[in-house]
Amino acid sequence: MNVLLLGGSPSTPSTTWRLQQLVGARLAAHGHRTVALQVRDLPAQSLLRADTSDPAIAEAVALVSDADAVVVGTPVYKASFSGVLKVFLDLLPQDGLANKLVLPLATGGSQSHMLALDYALRPVLASLAPRHILPSIYATSEQLPWDPDKGLAPVAAIAARIDAGVEQLVHELQGALLRKAAGPRSALAPIPA
Repeated sequence: MNVLLLGGSPSTPSTTWRLQQLVGARLAAHGHRTVALQVRDLPAQSLLRADTSDPAIAEAVALVSDADAVVVGTPVYKASFSGVLKVFLDLLPQDGLANKLVLPLATGGSQSHMLALDYALRPVLASLAPRHILPSIYATSEQLPWDPDKGLAPVAAIAARIDAGVEQLVHELQGALLRKAAGPRSALAPIPA
């Protein structure tokens, strides 16, 4: 199944992007195809003008459309998700995440920003009609130490949340694959919470 890693960090290097790459590598180890899209790499003028006729913007919207799941990553600024991510999400059609699984990830400077996922990002994602939004993963920069030689080494508590999030997404993707193989009647089957 196809998983889009949608990066909403305006900076590089980015702790958020490193976290997304770690999640992507674990999903790939389970046999899922991952594709990366960094919103900051899209043409700024076309992005801000919502110019979906721009080839790069059209391709980015198509990547979302083609994905079975989207891992949305953002840093938290001023108690909300990044503006660059919001501008991109605004380009998507009203049902832009229809039939998709969504795993939200965020990084921030302190634990006091963790609710930004539930109070700021989750409602916007829900308005795009995803099939299911999985529990969010939030971590501070201190919980995601970076070593140039060893890479990202999350502290134990965050590593456990990442493992649980990846496992849940893999489980949900397998269920979606089985429903797809069984035909349209099974597509109406409820998704376990």
